[in-house]
Amino acid sequence: MANLGTTTFSRIERVNHWIVAIAILLLLSAGWVLSFELLSESTHRNVRDLHKTFGVLVLAFGIWRVGYRLVRGFPKPLPGMQPWQLMLAKLVHYLLLAGIIIMPASGFFKSWYAGRPINMFGLFSIGSPANKDAALAELASTAHYLAGLAITALIVLHIVAAVKHHLLDRDATLTRMIRG
Repeated sequence: MANLGTTTFSRIERVNHWIVAIAILLLLSAGWVLSFELLSESTHRNVRDLHKTFGVLVLAFGIWRVGYRLVRGFPKPLPGMQPWQLMLAKLVHYLLLAGIIIMPASGFFKSWYAGRPINMFGLFSIGSPANKDAALAELASTAHYLAGLAITALIVLHIVAAVKHHLLDRDATLTRMIRG
């Protein structure tokens, strides 16, 4: 994939980034709370249902976000970055893009193959197959959990790198995703 020829991000790219970033952070937070089973049964059910509903929306928007990035390419790296930093940044960015799809898709298929429809705000439900498949539901559940661990670690690395560039290197890595 080619670089855009510029070192800045467009308004669409920044909006795409922040919508998905905030949504994924909220969904990850809800997912971790759900996994620790700290909530009452009714609250757990309500949070889980909202988690699933917003997960479907993030999957739909994520497909747009990832497709847009893959078609447009990435901006040129900022001058002065070391080759190992460029390679690590590219790897983390591609893994985050993969996670934007894998995380919600695995959650969707976890429900789908478990035979649990996803209620979309009471407007309609996304049904599941007539024949449940426990093995595929378990595989999707494991993928969802592992993707959660991976994307959590990648987000932490991504944030630490952005803060490092901003505070220590004093370069435009962070500001170009905020202001362009």
